Amino acid sequence: MSASPDSGPSRAPRTTPPRQLLAELRGPAVVPRPLDARALAALAANPGCRRRAVLDGAGVDKSALAAKLGSPAPFGQSQFAIVRGNSFEAKVKADRGRELLRLIGVEEPGEVSVPDLAAAGPEGRVARTALALREATAAGAWALLDHPLLALEVAGSPVYLEPDAVVVRPDGGWTVVEIKSFPMIDGSADAAKVGAAARQAAVYVLALERVAARTEGARVAQSVLLVCPKDFSNVPTASVVDVRKQRSVTRRQLARLTRIDEIARSLPEGISFDVGERTPEELTAAVECVPHQYAPECLAACELAFHCRARAREAGAVETLGRSVRGELGGLTTVGAVLAAARGEEGDPEDPAVAALRRARALRDEALAGVAACR
Repeated sequence: MSASPDSGPSRAPRTTPPRQLLAELRGPAVVPRPLDARALAALAANPGCRRRAVLDGAGVDKSALAAKLGSPAPFGQSQFAIVRGNSFEAKVKADRGRELLRLIGVEEPGEVSVPDLAAAGPEGRVARTALALREATAAGAWALLDHPLLALEVAGSPVYLEPDAVVVRPDGGWTVVEIKSFPMIDGSADAAKVGAAARQAAVYVLALERVAARTEGARVAQSVLLVCPKDFSNVPTASVVDVRKQRSVTRRQLARLTRIDEIARSLPEGISFDVGERTPEELTAAVECVPHQYAPECLAACELAFHCRARAREAGAVETLGRSVRGELGGLTTVGAVLAAARGEEGDPEDPAVAALRRARALRDEALAGVAACR
């Protein structure tokens, strides 16, 4: 694992309440940045990264932090894409969701209930959503919940999640709906984008299952409805995406996350990620106090990935070569150690990784010698 150096000698445990502790790390005057399903799916994909866990748990704006560290990440949608996405979502949900239900295969749904989910604060909205789901299930009719709010506990802290929609069937089935603005051409969409949408939707399914467990007659579908524009038009089309694998992986990975308050309590006193109040040097020191686990996949999912990659390269960590390579190299944790083992300068010859490296070097030397002889 590529990690920052240990922060020093052991300290007495801090007794600050978890919520106050995270606020101090973020900056008491800073509004927390809420976790969403996309960030949660990325966090679940790399549960060993304590740096991302504590920054996300504290609600730190990682984009602003990365920019102040001098390693900004090119994330985010253009304003045009956001407006187009909102327009497309409104079209899908128009007329009390009849177009959406048609995509499910229901031409004449009858009266469709669209409950009001407004309430004070996230806790109130979560409770209102749960009540609406129970009432819709008991009524035995079609219902469309537009942007319901669900809760999921992650590493000891509550996370609030807002899917695009949830459809309740007359038989008590609940289906998560994901509406995306990327096109579905000839019945298929970009595999990488569909995969990301499936991982995001799997988080919603996990959160919805918590409500279903307390609702008589309810069952959550293990597939989600992905709605996209057809070809290059604004006409909606849909595909059913099985998320059982993504759900299982996400549940297992989230369970592996260390409690965020435990990570926070292990940090030195006075550490803060307050972008507005701290200098780049102070923020760099604060970030380096938290162990990280960089992998090339982070570049597509984490705003701090470019900073972490630079540090991993400086340390010569083999993680920069990818998780599969890291797994094959066993106890060889740096590029320097790998090269030394291949040259026969270090390493146990009985180690399979060392033996494979030396065999590869011998084959390379043999091939280069053959090329030189042919000249």
